[in-house]
Amino acid sequence: MVIVLSGGGTAGHINPALALAEELQRRGHEVLFAGTPHGVEARLVKQAGIPFTAFEASGFNRRHPTTLVTGVSKIAKSTAKAKKWFAEVHPDVVVGFGGYVSIPVARAAEQRGIPVVLHEQNSHMGMANEFLSKKAAATCLTYDACAGQVKGSGRVVVTGNPVRGSVVEADREAGRRMLEVPDDARMLLVFGGSLGARSINDAVVAAKEELLSRDDLYIVHITGPKELERVEAALALSEEERKRWKVLGYQDRMGETLAAADCIVSRAGATSLAEISALAIPALLVPFPYATEDHQTKNARSYVEAGCADWIADAELSSDLFAEKLARLIDDEQLRRQMHEAALRQPTVNAARSLADVVEEAARG
Repeated sequence: MVIVLSGGGTAGHINPALALAEELQRRGHEVLFAGTPHGVEARLVKQAGIPFTAFEASGFNRRHPTTLVTGVSKIAKSTAKAKKWFAEVHPDVVVGFGGYVSIPVARAAEQRGIPVVLHEQNSHMGMANEFLSKKAAATCLTYDACAGQVKGSGRVVVTGNPVRGSVVEADREAGRRMLEVPDDARMLLVFGGSLGARSINDAVVAAKEELLSRDDLYIVHITGPKELERVEAALALSEEERKRWKVLGYQDRMGETLAAADCIVSRAGATSLAEISALAIPALLVPFPYATEDHQTKNARSYVEAGCADWIADAELSSDLFAEKLARLIDDEQLRRQMHEAALRQPTVNAARSLADVVEEAARG
């Protein structure tokens, strides 16, 4: 089969698409990708070695009516371009992962009678997916909570959020060797997504003395590139303390880093949660409070209600509650075991396979 994947705007749309691409290619299918020319997808997809075709697409601001005209015009032109492209590559199915670029690609597929499958990563459906769900053959969800937003009569399946093999197959021992963390030590991993999170960084810095009072605790702290110097200055780690508190601006070997961890403090973005879930790591989640439709809080609540993690509001990071929750996560082995077992029951590990099954079924009609 020839399968076109489409999405753009954030890595949260692209990473699950790349995870699906790995599974589809393993099954012998040809995978192509449609994205915007300058979005993060242009770089990530090309790095993955997947043929990439660019289409212009943009959103609009209700306060500025001219942006609506520009956005609609780009979608119309890209829809026509995608129809011509499809006449050349003959896809059996198109899979949309969200972002404005998926609208013209999916609409072109609809107009040519090509089935469309959607995947929603968050617990609140994005605008593009909600719009396209009216005519989609199937809509695949990470969380059942947003099933009510699906507009059409197509199939609705909870598949979980696909995670790339480099994460799912990551080895704990290899990760610990890489990070120089002893096998018998406890390891706390702190990160705020690809750009970091100042509020999380500050809260963990404030807990420095309390955390380092545990002789067997190692902290791997990924600050985000722009926060690195500020956090290093605030921590003022001694040479001895640096052996147990590793500060990184960015980590491109995230699979091994996650696998090495006993517990995690992080945001609740779709990719972060999927990777945490895939490796069943106990976590304290701090949703980004300004995410669209507050979807990170909804993501976190769904995961917490399943027993896989705890969470705290960003505004409470400077309170005693954060210190209490963090200490419990680190020190309560039974709690971590319960979270780990609950996470193992989530669909994430098999999400790429489940989504690929739906895609193949849609292509066969």
